[in-house]
Amino acid sequence: MAAYWFCVKHHRVEQTPGDVCPPIDRLGPYDSEADAARALEKAKERNEDWDNDPEWSDETDWAGLPKRRHPQ
Repeated sequence: MAAYWFCVKHHRVEQTPGDVCPPIDRLGPYDSEADAARALEKAKERNEDWDNDPEWSDETDWAGLPKRRHPQ
């Protein structure tokens, strides 16, 4: 089964098996070429969602980890 990756170094979709960039330079795997092509857009959307998550605070606990605003 083929997998698709997005190379952040070359800004292109790559497919395995085949010649692909090292894992440090890739996002994925994705099921389709179209999903891989929008990898950076999806990452931006997820970052915005996480930055605006009302359940998390920028405060850190004793271990330096983010505190939940509303503990479960």
